[in-house]
Amino acid sequence: MHMADALLSPAVGGTMWAASAGAIIYCSGKLRKEMDEGKAPLMGVLGAFIFAAQMINFTIPATGSSGHLGGTLLLAVLLGPSAAFITISSVLVVQALFFADGGLLALGCNIFNLGFLPAFLAYPLVYKPLSGKTPGKTRMTVAAMVAAIIGLQMGAFGVVLQTVASGISALPFAAFAGLMQPIHLAIGVVEGLVTGAVISFVYQARPEIIRGVQEARLPGRTPLRSVLAAFLGVALLTGGFVSWFASENPDGLEWAIARVTGAEELDVPRDGLHTRLAAVQESIAFLPDYTFKQSGQQSENGVGQEIPLGVSVAGIVGGLLTLAIAFLSGIFLRKQTRAA
Repeated sequence: MHMADALLSPAVGGTMWAASAGAIIYCSGKLRKEMDEGKAPLMGVLGAFIFAAQMINFTIPATGSSGHLGGTLLLAVLLGPSAAFITISSVLVVQALFFADGGLLALGCNIFNLGFLPAFLAYPLVYKPLSGKTPGKTRMTVAAMVAAIIGLQMGAFGVVLQTVASGISALPFAAFAGLMQPIHLAIGVVEGLVTGAVISFVYQARPEIIRGVQEARLPGRTPLRSVLAAFLGVALLTGGFVSWFASENPDGLEWAIARVTGAEELDVPRDGLHTRLAAVQESIAFLPDYTFKQSGQQSENGVGQEIPLGVSVAGIVGGLLTLAIAFLSGIFLRKQTRAA
C-alpha cells in the first residue's frame, strides 16, 4: 500500500508531509516524558522485524493480487502509539530512500496511512476497548485481529481520498474505493492473524511488554535479551531468505489501479517537482526494488534477471538500517528524558 508520487499532486503531498512531520514532533515530545531503558532496543528490533515482514508479499487467492503486513498495530500494542509511530516512520523512510519503495513526495501520505491511522485510531478506539482493562491472551488476540483489519481499511481509504483529492490520475472515487477496500480487507485478515500470533508469543515470553499487562500479576518467563534476539533472528531470516519466495503478483494498490485504468503503472507527471524528486530517489536508492541495480542485461524473455543474492542483501541491510535508526531515535529521546 506504499503510494507512488504519480498518484499525488504537490499540494496534497506537501500537506501530508506537514501532517506526518507534526505527528513525529508530537510523538517525540511524548516519548521524552515516558522513555524507559528497554524501549529503545525493542524499537530497533521490532523495526527490523517489520521491515523484513513487509518484504513478504503473500498471494490473495483468486484475485491475482498480493499483500504485505503493515505492522503498526502490532508495534502500538508492544510499544505504545508514540513509539510505534516513530518506529514505523523509520521503516518507511528507509524503504523510500534506499529501496525506492514508495515515492518521496508520497512519503508523508505513506507515514500517515500506514502509521498514524493504526497507531492513533485503530489502537485506542478499537484494540483497547476490545482487549479491556485487564487483557488476557484470547481477548488480546481477538482485539488485535479486529483492530489490524480496521486499521488497514482506514489506510486503504486514506489512499483513495488522497489520490482523488490530487486529481492528477484517472481514478474515479467509487471505482477505486470499490476495489481498494475489499482487497485490503483480505490483506487485513492475514495481518490480523499474524499480529495475534506475535502478541501471543510475547504474552508467553514477556507479558509485561504488552501495554496494559502488569508484570507483578504475570511475571515474564523469558529473558528480555532472548526475546530481542528472537525478533532480530526472525527479521534476518525473513529478509535474507524467506523474501526469496515473496509473491510476484502486484500488491493491492497496484492491482486496484490496474483494474480501474487497464495499465499496470500510471504516468508520472512531468512537472519540475516530480522529476526532481524522482532523480533524487534514483541517486540515493542503492538497492531499488530490493535487489541490485540492473546493468541493462536482459534475460531471454526480455525481463531483467532478478538476483536472489540482491534480495537477501536488501533484506539484511534494510533490516539493520531500520534497527539502527529506530534504536538511535529511542536512545536520543531517552537522553532527552534524563536531561529533563
